Amino acid sequence: MALDSARDMSLSRTAMKAELLDAETELALAYAWRDHRDEAALHRLITAYMRLAISMASKFKRYGAPMNDLIQEAGLGLMKAADKFDPDRGVRFSTYAVWWIKASIQDYVMRNWSMVRTGSTSSQKSLFFNMRRVQARLEREHAASGEPLDKHQLRQLISTEIGVPLHDVEMMEGRLSGSDYSLNATQSVDDEGREWIEALEDESAQAAEVVEDSHDTEQLREWLLVALNGLNERERFIVRERKLRDDPRTLESLGQQLKLSKERVRQLEAAAFTKMKKSLENQSHEVMHFLA
Repeated sequence: MALDSARDMSLSRTAMKAELLDAETELALAYAWRDHRDEAALHRLITAYMRLAISMASKFKRYGAPMNDLIQEAGLGLMKAADKFDPDRGVRFSTYAVWWIKASIQDYVMRNWSMVRTGSTSSQKSLFFNMRRVQARLEREHAASGEPLDKHQLRQLISTEIGVPLHDVEMMEGRLSGSDYSLNATQSVDDEGREWIEALEDESAQAAEVVEDSHDTEQLREWLLVALNGLNERERFIVRERKLRDDPRTLESLGQQLKLSKERVRQLEAAAFTKMKKSLENQSHEVMHFLA
């Protein structure tokens, strides 16, 4: 932590010592980078406005991200701004860069707020960074007027104020209500307390279920073998090629091999299935749910 603080101070001091560019110099540097990819001009432009990036990064410290990381993201936003800046539009680079710096920092904060992605749409970003402020103001205003305001009414007012759907407000309220917790954390302060992960239900098949499924599968296999053995050789061949292959053959290809019409192969297949069904019914009525 101390090293991070020292690094932040060093970056800030370096940025504060950078030159202040007038509009004419700034424009010349922007043209040099856009038209000639002059890296020296780009470096000078970035260095001059790094103080702006650091200043904007400092405004997001309350979200718990390391200041050094925020500065790095701000620097990336500044570089994106320099790469996309069009000096012909008559806008100062600093004005244009503010949007890119802010967007880069906001994306970083939202990505790292929780292991569960908080959101990336413009409405979700607006909620994430403005909801608490708008909520506090609305609560102050209604408290001053003496009007009661329940949670549902508050959410509706926030939805209208920020211009987002009500369900987005409800979702974001849940995401901002608490941070992530480790499943390895204990459920109590005692050293012998169970970890939360031990309380999760095991959704995998239990031993008894595995044994039962294995027995059912083996029984079904035996019934099917008996039913197949009740067919003649040609019928078994058709069933095997049509139903037991990973890539079932078509009626037409079987007809060509057996020198039969496609319709005749279909009739033989239907007759074979009828024989198998009767055989299976005779062995056990329980098999019918496997054929449903």
